Amino acid sequence: MPIILGDLFSGPEAKALAAAAGALTFEDGRATAGRTARTVKDNEQAVANAETEAVLEMVRQKLLSHPLFQAVALPKSFVRLMVSRTSGGGHYGMHVDNALMAGARADVSFTLFLSNPDTYEGGALSVADRVEERQFKLELGEAVVYPSNTLHRVVPVTEGERLVVIGWVTSWVADPAKREILFDLWQAIGKAEAMGDAEQVLLLSKSRSNLIRLWAA
Repeated sequence: MPIILGDLFSGPEAKALAAAAGALTFEDGRATAGRTARTVKDNEQAVANAETEAVLEMVRQKLLSHPLFQAVALPKSFVRLMVSRTSGGGHYGMHVDNALMAGARADVSFTLFLSNPDTYEGGALSVADRVEERQFKLELGEAVVYPSNTLHRVVPVTEGERLVVIGWVTSWVADPAKREILFDLWQAIGKAEAMGDAEQVLLLSKSRSNLIRLWAA
């Protein structure tokens, strides 16, 4: 269930973040890939230093303050974030994210796009289900959030440069099917509020809260 965050950053904020991310020092991205993913990964990632951490902290704070991200991810903690750069035919072949990273469970993944889509060719994030692949190549400052247990890949970047922040979250609710139910209820609450139906808002909110109590871990 991929969800797009289209208003995570304002235009000026996104441009400033992209400029800061683009000025970082990068190294071979295979250093942090799992055993299987390492064989299909061809990109760069920002080295761990104070400048990189400042960029990543801006992203963390924006995500934590975004109601849609809270509703879809139910974030308990961030597992890892990194800045990734792909160019010159680089890509990331089909893979699934590691279930555990640094001793923490990865439940929800996200990709925040920091390049204007018309400045590079290729580079779409392609998320697969049992029927088809869906491709996402978003505007500067937009993000796509999706379950970490899905197969996905990055299409080769044949021209220009693709700059993104990618990350993983441990959710209070590990099961993606249960998170989808809770997200549906969150949407239903919003619709009931818009209709001014206070009784339905109360009942739906009670049900969602009690399911979180049952499922959170």
